Order: sequence, then C-alpha cells, then structure tokens
Amino acid sequence: MGLAPNQSRRELKGGARLLTASLPDRASASLVLMFKVGSRFEDDRIGGISHFVEHLFFKGTPKRPTAKAIAEAIEGVGGWMNASTDKEVTVYLCRVTSDRLGLAADVLCDIVSNSQLAPPDIERERMVILEELKMYLDQPQDYVHSLFERIMWPDHPLGRDIIGTMESVSGTSRDDLTSYVRGHYGLPNLVVGLAGAVDVDGAPELLESRLALPESLNGIELTAPSTLERPTVFLQRKDTEQAHICLGTRGVSYHDPDRYAVDLLNTILGQGMSSRLFLEIREKRGLAYDVHSYTSKHYDCGYFAVYAGVDPSKAVETVHAILAELRKVVDQDVPESELTKAREFTKGRLRLGLESTNAMASWLGQQELLAGRIRPVAEVVAAVDAVDQATIRRVARRVLDQPVQMAVIGPFASDAEFRAATGA
Repeated sequence: MGLAPNQSRRELKGGARLLTASLPDRASASLVLMFKVGSRFEDDRIGGISHFVEHLFFKGTPKRPTAKAIAEAIEGVGGWMNASTDKEVTVYLCRVTSDRLGLAADVLCDIVSNSQLAPPDIERERMVILEELKMYLDQPQDYVHSLFERIMWPDHPLGRDIIGTMESVSGTSRDDLTSYVRGHYGLPNLVVGLAGAVDVDGAPELLESRLALPESLNGIELTAPSTLERPTVFLQRKDTEQAHICLGTRGVSYHDPDRYAVDLLNTILGQGMSSRLFLEIREKRGLAYDVHSYTSKHYDCGYFAVYAGVDPSKAVETVHAILAELRKVVDQDVPESELTKAREFTKGRLRLGLESTNAMASWLGQQELLAGRIRPVAEVVAAVDAVDQATIRRVARRVLDQPVQMAVIGPFASDAEFRAATGA
C-alpha cells in the first residue's frame, strides 16, 4: 500500500476502510468521513441532491435533534466541523483536541448514520440552497467556471453544477432524499481518515461502535464523457464591469501517469506571482488583476483551465495573450531552471499543506477512496523530481494541442472575436 511507518490501513465491518496517521506530537486529532458519492452520481431530475443531503445531515438526529445541538457539541469543546460535496466525493470532517476524539467520532457518525431528514428541515434547507444558488449566479467570477464545465463536459453529469439547478432543487422530494441516502451512504462507499495524537489500535472500535450504515449499495456505473471534436465559445451577455474569461482543454485523470507533469505544467503557467501568465498578463501588460491556471481531475478524465478577469475592452487581447503563452510551452522546451523552480514549488506546497492533522487525514482518505492506493509523500516527491524537460513538452502537446473551450461573461454584443481567437 505504500504507507509510511506511522500510518496504517484497516478494514472495518461492512467494507469501510480506516486510514490512520499517528502524529503524537500534535495537540489535535482530525477525523474525516469520505463517501464515494457526489454530483456525478445524480441524474438531471435530482441534480444537486448530494449537496442537499450534505446540508441536511447537520440539521438533526434523534440524539441531537437540532442543528444547534450538533454545532454546540463540537464548538463547545473548541472544535471545528465542516463538510463539502464535490463531483465524486462527499466529505464530513472534524478537528478537535486529541482528548475529544471520542466526541468527534460520536457526532460525525451520528449525523451520517441517523439524520432525521425531517420535512420541516427539508423545506427550510431547500430555501437556503436556492438562495445559495442565486448568490452564486450573481457572482460572475465564480459562475464562469460553471459555464466552462458545461461546455467542457456537454450533456454529462460532470458539466452540471454541484449545487444543482433551481428546478432540480425545487423538485427534489423527501422520498428522493431518503432513497438516495439508502442507495449511496453505505459502508462499502466509506473511507475514514484519522490523523493526530490518536490511539491507532483503539480507532476501529471507536468507529464501528458508532457507525450504523447499510452494508450494501446501489450499483452505479459511471459514464465516460464524449470526446470534444472542435473548439467551443459560450458567451453569457451580462452588464458587468469586468469580462470574466475561463478557457482550457481536456486534461488527465487522477489515475493517469502524466498527472504530476500536468501539475508542474500548471505551476509553470499559472500558479504564483512568478508564473508565466501572471508575469505576462498582469505584470508586463497590465491586463488583469487576477489571472491564474488550475486543473481538475476525475476518475477517468480531467481538464486544464485558465481564468482571467479583465476590462471588457481588453478581453480579446487577453485571450490572444493567454493562448500565446500556452503555445510557447508546446513549441519550446521549458528551461531547466524554470522546471526546477516548479518542482520545488510543488514539493514545498505538498509538504506544507500536510502539516495539519486535518490535511493529513484528508490526504490519506482521498487517495484510498479515489485512487485505491496510498502514495507516501516521498514517492510523490520522487515522481515530481522525475519529470524532465522532454516530459513537460510531451505532456504540453498532449493536453494543450486539443480544441480550446472558452466561457465568457461580460457586456458583449457578439462572440465573433472570441470565436476567431480560438478557431471556433
């Protein structure tokens, strides 16, 4: 499994898995419950139901019948609790002082096992989520990424917002919710990450005695996205002060051997104030305050993207400048000094990011749940160091020599100039 000496993996009853990292010098302990369920597992009619369920699990159980009681249980001892829903995973996490780990386990296991899904809570939270969705739609710097994913993954669940739509959230019934929980929140879909000053030997009993989840699940077969044959431009006309641009290409999955090279390519192009896009678009040309690149990886696919927020009169110029920078890494070798800097940036961010018990518990759980294999930090570092100039250029051609997809929000009468820039 590639576990470090202070880490362990154990099978729990019903098919759940427990990954632990003993960090006895820490004052805290972090517990993360990860379920292999997310918006990719939904159909359009109940789009956003994974996120809806995540919200409702914090509203009450027979033991703690209100949201206040759940929150006070953890906050009352100085702890922190949260949750998140993504395309392929839903996460519930808690960080407490190590002597309160039993309480954290009791609360988290309780909310995922015994949520009441009470009709009044459902209706109140439905309204909250609809307001959340309206807020999101009113923030073009965020919403442009959703439009980009819509054209990156056309007619596919990955292209739908995690939160769902006004219609799907409004139409989701209690029967839909309870059926979805029964079908997806089972022990075979659960990975537990635990890190900090913890009793490794006592951890299985700590969890097994509190988890009351089914030992079987609905069979779900994920559908791969269709290929993209040509560039696409999607313009949403909106009276904004800035034009918000998101453009990119298909990338790689988190199983792909090239994923570390893609991460380095992303660092070189758009991570940090010394990246190429930042220096060219912001520092040299003064076109944007915020310009950066990022990647998204899923089970069988992924993408590479660039975002920029610019004056509408400079939007087409910015698109040309971004595409020119992407072209350079395809046509020319990245200098060894720049590649070395990217390697050190990536390794440093990884090591610093794993300092907290919460990050370590999440790191272990995510690798087990999504990749099925734990890669020690030293192995990842070695893989990053192994990426050379030839690999970067090969991967740049593989990823960037594909049809460019672009979403734009701004006060434009036509998308013709954007189409001309991308060849759409």
